Amino acid sequence: MSRLYPIGIQSFERIREDGYVYVDKTSLVYRLATTGKHYFLSRPRRFGKSLLVSTLEAYFLGKKGLFAGLAMERLEREWTEYPVFHLDLNSQKYETPQSLADILNAALTKWEKEYGREEAETSLSLRFQGVVQRAAEKTGHNAVILVDEYDKPLLQSIGNDSLQTDYRNTLKAFYGVLKSCDPYIRFALLTGVTKFSKVSVFSDLNNLIDISMDGQYASVCGITEKELAHNFADDIHLLADANGMADEDAFRKLKEWYDGYHFTPECEDIYNPFSLLNTFFRRRFGSYWFETGTPTFLAEMLKECRYDLYALSDEQTTSDVLGSVDTMKDNPVPILYQSGYLTIKGYDARFGLYRLGFPNEEVEKGFMSFLLPYYAPIRKSESIFRISQFVRDVESGNVGSFMRRLQSFFADTPYELARDLELHYQNVLFIVFKLMGFFTQVEYHTSRGRIDLVLQTEKYIYVMEFKLEGTAEGALRQIEERNYALPFASDPRKLFKVGVNFSNALRGIEKWEVRER
Repeated sequence: MSRLYPIGIQSFERIREDGYVYVDKTSLVYRLATTGKHYFLSRPRRFGKSLLVSTLEAYFLGKKGLFAGLAMERLEREWTEYPVFHLDLNSQKYETPQSLADILNAALTKWEKEYGREEAETSLSLRFQGVVQRAAEKTGHNAVILVDEYDKPLLQSIGNDSLQTDYRNTLKAFYGVLKSCDPYIRFALLTGVTKFSKVSVFSDLNNLIDISMDGQYASVCGITEKELAHNFADDIHLLADANGMADEDAFRKLKEWYDGYHFTPECEDIYNPFSLLNTFFRRRFGSYWFETGTPTFLAEMLKECRYDLYALSDEQTTSDVLGSVDTMKDNPVPILYQSGYLTIKGYDARFGLYRLGFPNEEVEKGFMSFLLPYYAPIRKSESIFRISQFVRDVESGNVGSFMRRLQSFFADTPYELARDLELHYQNVLFIVFKLMGFFTQVEYHTSRGRIDLVLQTEKYIYVMEFKLEGTAEGALRQIEERNYALPFASDPRKLFKVGVNFSNALRGIEKWEVRER
């Protein structure tokens, strides 16, 4: 069997004409186009936003032949051709105010060649307004406006306040045309990763319907489990065969690695389409989505906010916080959710609280590996290698080597972290043991001022207690007095009780004590 997987291909026309695999989303496209007018959709990168925009463009251009055999073919009867203005901000590198002006000017110049320009239209927003109005008047059909990755300039300028302000002012005026030209617009959709709302580009656009957390459009991007089973049964079989697995085991691993996204509390699981397609193409499981690029500003932001990484496993927040990244300097949760590193795991309707967590193993493992060099003195390329050394130590019962490696992770703790040493210790331990948990069994518990851990391998059990400004002997005594090892009383494996003390003066591990059972 030979199938074409549209990896990196975002053109609906090319996918359909060249015979690439396509999961039919056109019933949702039709619903969007016929039940509303102005929309906004936020989804993580490489989740199919550009393909959705391209599909809408083909539909509004009346390209009926591209929809043969799809749901749209039986739903649409008229196939009217509208003037379409498709603006893609994804490809440009935004480093100066002029870079945004250049790409907007290039798009406007192209549209003005077809619909003309008035002398009084001197600004970018006035030119956009003029071309939309003339297109509607010239064709007799209102315009369709599709903006892909509307927020790319804002994301690339995070950390540069003056450039952010310049981009926000430009985009606010430009996107304001969606409101001022409402009588001449048939349909509009803006897509992006984030929602800069309260003080930026959306502050005047109260006519936009945000469908990012709308249940009826939860699966408009991404692949559901039903779609996976229906469209990729043969691919799953070939993947299983290539990896010496049963089909059901391959399906289960796909779910563990790439499933788990929820854009509403009630929606079914959504699989990451980019990772799925790469896995089927290569017939090998891998961190395909994660490896395409995690911005360094996320790690810097977590450190600057003095964020407790343990909260990543069970963060709670409200819909207002999830819906905007304007406050991310104080709270990194919105950007982590909107960019796909956290997803909805539960909802408490009584208090309006969303519970967040990692969507799947690809994201959790990838993000922890990505963060480790920002918290410990290792190179970015060696996170998993260093973790493998920890795992080999515990699998061989070499407690001393394990602890010396762990001690080295705190050897160069910067002086500027002196006021947050306890949090720093907890964050490093959390990352290390989270990563070890992918290769062995780890139960990690923390609260302010106390960290304890149970680590299990085939032959050994480790019960560990960590103290801050106490003593290693005191930590070991606490294991005994509180019977932390009691659940393993009848377990035949060798058990190590390990008490560890952190010293603020040393800015790291001062001493450890080990007792064997």
